[in-house]
Amino acid sequence: MAEEFTVRIAARDYEVDTNGHVSSAVLLRYGHHARWSCLRAAGFDHVALAGRGLGPVSLEERIRFHREVFAGDELDVTCEFHWGEGKTFTVEQRLCRDDGTLLAEITNVGGLLDLSRRRLVERPGEHWRELAATPELLGL
Repeated sequence: MAEEFTVRIAARDYEVDTNGHVSSAVLLRYGHHARWSCLRAAGFDHVALAGRGLGPVSLEERIRFHREVFAGDELDVTCEFHWGEGKTFTVEQRLCRDDGTLLAEITNVGGLLDLSRRRLVERPGEHWRELAATPELLGL
């Protein structure tokens, strides 16, 4: 099982939609921020990845809402990486208030793109493992 990583994000006033909620696009950005924070915490070197001619891609992103999120809420955003044998991996994320109330869940399916061939590479986790100082944070 992958180790879970958490980052805290404060929802800002200018991130609300016309209903007074933090917008869904912003919640997806929180997920994106948490994933990159996790990669940095694992010591991942994106320059080295680019040097291999590879780039991370997001293939699918789904959000499931459980509770309203308002400006001023402090959210804990988790990241849990799941690796398979194919060309993709999944990151499961939970967005919770600081009291543990589940607000939303994000599922992101990603891969690594060979930038010259424009095709996904097999077993992307092997590349992430080689480039991370602490691959355990990525479930590797």
